Amino acid sequence: MSADGQGRSHWFDDEAGPVVRPYAMTRGRTTSAGQHRLDLIAVVVTEPHADDPDADSTLSPEHVDIVDMCRDTPQSVAELAAGLDLPIGVVRVLVGDLVAGEFVHVTRPVPPAELPDESILRDVINGLRAL
Repeated sequence: MSADGQGRSHWFDDEAGPVVRPYAMTRGRTTSAGQHRLDLIAVVVTEPHADDPDADSTLSPEHVDIVDMCRDTPQSVAELAAGLDLPIGVVRVLVGDLVAGEFVHVTRPVPPAELPDESILRDVINGLRAL
């Protein structure tokens, strides 16, 4: 006899719909090539030459969704995970696949340490005003 008394076990509510384990979407992989660059704020941009990802039979629906989401507006890895309702680890693997397939590229925001100091910018502005 099972947990519900009718011969079946409920691990989720009936309204949840079908459950696909995250490792099934990544074919059991937890890493992909280039994943070391994919932190939460890494920005994913669709390559201009990435025509129709639907035509590529090697891509999953989640891969296609990522390419489509990043086509008009670049998205961070965190935004993609939230928009697709997937764990960060799964999104990192999927984005890594897309980078390897040249469907997207990843850019990194400029670290704060590399930004010009505010006082230098004020000095430049004051110098320009003095001219």
